[in-house]
Amino acid sequence: MQKTKNNRAVWAEKNIVYLIDQTKLPFKEEIFVSKQYKTTCQAIITMITRGAGSIGATAGFAMMQAAFEAPKNNYQDFIKKAKKEIEETRPTAQDLFTAVNRVYNKALTSIKNAEKEAHKIADETSQAGKLIGQKGNILIKNDFKILTHCNAGPLALVEYGSALAPIIEAHISGKKVFVYVDETRPRNQGAKLTAWELKKAGVPHVIIADNVAGLLMMQSKIDIVITGADRIAKNGDTANKIGTLEKAVLAKEFKIPFYIAAPKSTFDNNILTGSDIPIEERSQDEVLYITGIDKDNRIREIQIASPGSKAYNPAFDITPSKYITGFITPDGIISSGKIKDYIS
Repeated sequence: MQKTKNNRAVWAEKNIVYLIDQTKLPFKEEIFVSKQYKTTCQAIITMITRGAGSIGATAGFAMMQAAFEAPKNNYQDFIKKAKKEIEETRPTAQDLFTAVNRVYNKALTSIKNAEKEAHKIADETSQAGKLIGQKGNILIKNDFKILTHCNAGPLALVEYGSALAPIIEAHISGKKVFVYVDETRPRNQGAKLTAWELKKAGVPHVIIADNVAGLLMMQSKIDIVITGADRIAKNGDTANKIGTLEKAVLAKEFKIPFYIAAPKSTFDNNILTGSDIPIEERSQDEVLYITGIDKDNRIREIQIASPGSKAYNPAFDITPSKYITGFITPDGIISSGKIKDYIS
């Protein structure tokens, strides 16, 4: 893989955006290069980049690219149309809308200001992950066994991650930790991406099928659950990768702490409850087919479901705040009951 800039999942140089191609991981490590905002939009849609923080940073860079591309005689109309296109790429992740609006407002003043704001967002996202790791480390004791769901590591938050940040920080600080990694169907982001990141960080882990967690909890083999988030409502209800709700309900039943790790940009003060969060529905092919590598080291897509059958593929579910112990933020640990004060 080409060396990334400061080990980031996404970055930009002038009007060109560079992204670690997450669709190729863990089998191939490649950099995707985007020279136009429409191509960057496609990178978001096709999950070349994904994870709330990285989506936000990428969307900010796309808005910056639109400002670079806009003709002088139709500048405002061009960037207004581009803003709408970028916002339509992924409907659930709050970081996307926050970033696009910030860069768009700066683009109305100048292209240079838009460029500065886009880089500022990426830097802020990176720093937020670093702080989440430091603040969340306090929750993890020596010999803790931790469950994760989906991918909320460095790939998902530009550089340090959200849910994985405290785990990696605990490992670096000398604590013995062990991570159970949900495979996270249908795209297997846990098995492919989280496991890849933990291996690189040297953190002991094992991949489990999504329906194993209940047994592990019953056997007292999980001490804490930490996941990321794509949008958090004002009351603490949280949208995250499909399957998160099940883990939260199980954790509540077995009295296991369940934490959401997220930067402040993921909190949406305009959404009162989880019922107001739009849930993205993706192609049924993500359920009917699976991508892997064959014995000849070729990445291939194969059908795994009954031919002719259809599939329903919501990308996220909503975890009510009553199932969430608290939130790991750059500002510290916020209990679920105090989340309204935090985001107001």
